Amino acid sequence: MSENNFTVSIVIPNYNGRDILAKNLPLVLKAQENSQNHIIEVIIVDDASFDESVAFIKKEFPGVKLIKHTKNRGFSTAVNTGVRMAKGKLVALLNTDVIPSVNFLEKVLSHFDDNSVFAVGLHEKGYSWARAYFKDGFLGHELGAETKDSHISFWASGGSAVFRREQWMALGGMDEKLLSPFYWEDIDLSYRAQKRGLKVIWEPEAWVEHKHESTISKLSPGYVKRVRERNELLFTWKNFTSKNLTRKHITGLLLRILKHPGYIRIVIFALLRYGIMAKARKKEEKEAKICDEAIFARF
Repeated sequence: MSENNFTVSIVIPNYNGRDILAKNLPLVLKAQENSQNHIIEVIIVDDASFDESVAFIKKEFPGVKLIKHTKNRGFSTAVNTGVRMAKGKLVALLNTDVIPSVNFLEKVLSHFDDNSVFAVGLHEKGYSWARAYFKDGFLGHELGAETKDSHISFWASGGSAVFRREQWMALGGMDEKLLSPFYWEDIDLSYRAQKRGLKVIWEPEAWVEHKHESTISKLSPGYVKRVRERNELLFTWKNFTSKNLTRKHITGLLLRILKHPGYIRIVIFALLRYGIMAKARKKEEKEAKICDEAIFARF
């Protein structure tokens, strides 16, 4: 167990997840009852649901701290709201469709005795730490092997991971201006942390079950794909400040457009946020302590 006696706030963003919460929230609260998890509060940030989520939470789970958005603002904004209002030194982010085991934090807390650890990813069965590489001008990533020991990871999932709140706030949290409404926010945040000399870890004994019933799975697949591909570009333009990788990306981008002319629509979609991206890139160029190549060399 951690010597520093960390306190943990659980933050759950919700959008029309009443039925999922009815099934899964009791199990989150059961994990809270385990004193070894050091959970001091469960926060649900409702992102302007219209399925009676708010009334249901108030009636059935009065002990949960409920924060309401009057307008739907997207996943990253909801998460940022929850972390900002959290009282714990650590924040565990759980999607509504993620069910924690009763002792899921017991092996996590001690990692944060190392002040350079920013985040610890939880263990969804069949998933593990993330390996990354740079290929054809773009970020490539894949799962590493499920191991018995903890392992460095390229990112920690925004739906099942624990973050050090103080460092989260210093980093500015998830980039809701650039990457809303969803996708790539957690990779972006993890990468920015690593470029400032911080670590992301994956803990194999921090078991959670992911049911994959979230709202995003109910949206149009075509729309979700367009947003994901746009945010991949915005992540690349913002974060890869190495001149060498930038040149390779430009070459790779041109080749991708030549092979798949329809991809130009994604580029235009991304260019609509170019001004926001350029401002964020300047910040990365100024504050990063470690070069892009050094991050990839770890994996």
